[in-house]
Amino acid sequence: MFTGIIFRKGKIISLSPRKISVEADLQINPGESVAVDGVCLTVVKQRGRIFDFDLLPQTWEKTAFKYRRAGEEVNLELPSTPQTMLSGHIVQGHVDGVGRIVQMVKKGNALRVKISAGEEVLKYLVPRGSVAVNGVSLTVSELDRDGFYVELIPETQKRTNLGNLRSGYYVNLEADIIGKYVLTFLEKNRNL
Repeated sequence: MFTGIIFRKGKIISLSPRKISVEADLQINPGESVAVDGVCLTVVKQRGRIFDFDLLPQTWEKTAFKYRRAGEEVNLELPSTPQTMLSGHIVQGHVDGVGRIVQMVKKGNALRVKISAGEEVLKYLVPRGSVAVNGVSLTVSELDRDGFYVELIPETQKRTNLGNLRSGYYVNLEADIIGKYVLTFLEKNRNL
């Protein structure tokens, strides 16, 4: 489990449909998990500051990794412990879909970003609810029929790779787990 509060950024060293290697200053060992751009991955090998992670075919297909290139930054978060302060929201590292940045507008000291998303994500979102974008816990400021808006404060732009967003950029999206459980329960128990 994660909270969507990014620990630090790393840099993609190499990437293929089967493996991603990330350079970062981390204190983790092979066999341990880390969220990489919101995707829960297990370290399979460590070479100094380089960490290798295997990718399943489903991970490649369901995430924005297929749009990434070597040299790009990724957000990193270590798993939560019972002592971790939950200052974001519950994030599992299980991507629900890929979104695309379609609009960015400066609004005061914030950056208002519209992200297009499919029904597999939008059905779980509510205004002022939580969503993880590349693993970053954010608040949905507004919904429309083909996407949603978030507002990025300068601190979020500085500490995460969301400061590198541009129109057309693809991002990993994970809806709030509570919304997923509630909707699934209601759909399965319509006749009660």
